[in-house]
Amino acid sequence: MNRIHMAGPWITEFEVETVVDALRNGWYEHAYDYVERFQAEFAERHGRRFGIMTPSCTTATHLLLTALGIGDGDEVIVPECTWIATAAPVTYLRAEPVFCDIDPVHWCLDPSSVERAITPRTRAIIAVDLYGNMPDMGALQDVADRHGIPLIEDAAEALGSRWHGRPAGAFGVASLFSFHRTKTLTTGEGGMLLLDDPALYERCMFLRDHGRRPDGPVYYNFEVTYKYMPFNLQAALGWAQLQRLDELVERKRAIFRAYAERIAGVEGLRLNPEPPHVFNSFWITAVVFGRETGITKAQAIAEMAERGIPARPFFYPLSSLPAYPGAQERYEQRNPVAYDISARGINLSCAMNLTEEQIDAICASVRALVERRRAAA
Repeated sequence: MNRIHMAGPWITEFEVETVVDALRNGWYEHAYDYVERFQAEFAERHGRRFGIMTPSCTTATHLLLTALGIGDGDEVIVPECTWIATAAPVTYLRAEPVFCDIDPVHWCLDPSSVERAITPRTRAIIAVDLYGNMPDMGALQDVADRHGIPLIEDAAEALGSRWHGRPAGAFGVASLFSFHRTKTLTTGEGGMLLLDDPALYERCMFLRDHGRRPDGPVYYNFEVTYKYMPFNLQAALGWAQLQRLDELVERKRAIFRAYAERIAGVEGLRLNPEPPHVFNSFWITAVVFGRETGITKAQAIAEMAERGIPARPFFYPLSSLPAYPGAQERYEQRNPVAYDISARGINLSCAMNLTEEQIDAICASVRALVERRRAAA
């Protein structure tokens, strides 16, 4: 059996030919053709007015928060369990990330925890569509509207998911996507910011390229801002992948179904949910072991590695990380669901090139892990 990779894309000759076209012809007056095309079509697919491509989802988040005027002393609510890229730009701006608990079923931001965390310093709420799962966007929007705080959707892991028929990325004042090499649609690295407000769009575009204005003199900068410009080769790959998006999402769903079918009947396991009002694109399959199994994520990852099976940890609570010294003392009791579920969760391979034999081996490893624990109990 070939080596099992944790993640990776699905690239066809169509993508190769598109990138070659950009390489051969995408210069001079065509230097941003694929960027413009990709931004516009991506925004349209999500029912948004504007798309802004960036070097990464992290830079898209930084760009947006800057445009919203967030800075010293402000607070931005983020979920405990997410990749640090959601919260890091808050710190870049010398604001404070406020960590809120997750829902025990879908593992995304809990609206009741958000409500309790709001203070006069709260300037934004970032909801993350974790692993392709969708939070209660209606309840989160209600909280945001009631307090007059912008809601931002971090849809980096949920391209193709839908909540009550609306696509992930269609919610809040703006939404964020990642095209990292591990994501369903990839540009190697890259991100997208989607929004509807023309003034906010213009501000973000101004901030993206060294504080220049389209109608201003050449090489004339009005503010010191960022250099978060994309490039045509990157966008060509993204545009080509976008044409295949339904196929890419179906491949992710097929991988999830294969896992679910093979470990069906194993007691004490819970996978990503898909309630009736959600279409889950299942960027990655997460497994949460029941408390009764006594299995922790560290044990699971170590024992599966002995069998040559890769697995990654469910995201750590951000407040537990050394990156946020002293935060665990403040948040562990406030966010018990996040600390509990994270301790018992792992991610299985989401590589697009997984074979049936490899999926069999991964599921056999999970089954064996649970059986060994039961036998030892």
